[in-house]
Amino acid sequence: MVKKEELLKEYEQVEPTNVSKTHFPPNFVFGVATSAYQIEGACEEGNRGASIWDDFTHTEGKIIDKSNGDVAVDHYHRYKEDIDLIAKLGFDAYRFSISWSRIFPDGLGTKINMEGITFYNNIIDALLQKGIQPYVTLYHWDLPLHLHESMGGWLNKEIVKYFEIYADTCFASFGDRVKNWITINEPLQTAVNGYCTGIFAPGRHQHSSTEPYLVAHHQILAHAAAFSLYQRKYKDKQGGNIGLVVDCEWAEANSDKIEDKSAAARRLDFQIGWYCLKYSVNVISLN
Repeated sequence: MVKKEELLKEYEQVEPTNVSKTHFPPNFVFGVATSAYQIEGACEEGNRGASIWDDFTHTEGKIIDKSNGDVAVDHYHRYKEDIDLIAKLGFDAYRFSISWSRIFPDGLGTKINMEGITFYNNIIDALLQKGIQPYVTLYHWDLPLHLHESMGGWLNKEIVKYFEIYADTCFASFGDRVKNWITINEPLQTAVNGYCTGIFAPGRHQHSSTEPYLVAHHQILAHAAAFSLYQRKYKDKQGGNIGLVVDCEWAEANSDKIEDKSAAARRLDFQIGWYCLKYSVNVISLN
């Protein structure tokens, strides 16, 4: 592993004001990113179903300034303008997420909402026309509210099959043009902040010693199901890539004491290893 001091020394001659694309490898991808609930708005248009974030932001006391995603930056109606801005800034890629409840309003996969399919088709086509590659996230925290209320959402292992149905529909509908897929964005954030601290939707904290671990485990299973489905059914024909986005927060021991080293190792096991490696002894012992 390269030490921070070595990395900084390598680039110490580069002035921040003079950094340009030429300082990066030719295949480096410059992009911008968003998520559906944060930008789309139009929460009751296009036959979209409610998500847990709709419910959370409209619950008294959850958001101090009472802001919500009902309108947001109105990307639903202004996506062409937004894509023009991305193109003018010279970016190569745009990562956005699909709202599960725009594709399946109840989350169950019983009936495809074609207005949702059309909306995302339009975004993908507009990006490609501008020479911008779409990087598509299937799940960026906005679980269909019906799945949460009817079966417990990520607390219920049954959600894995519903996520696979949803992923299958997206691969079939958009995979001829989308070559980079992300199954779930930062699953640890959902598990901890949604089911431990309660500061994210669905705002649960009553069973913080068990629920975050169940949620994390079920999201890993959902990722594995979607990944396996793509490799098995779509990879040869569509030729895309698929993976998981993990927010990697590094941890180092405060001293050479065995207690500090063990604490740092546990932190890394749960923060990174749980999602990127096989289940460690630390993780298994708490599950």
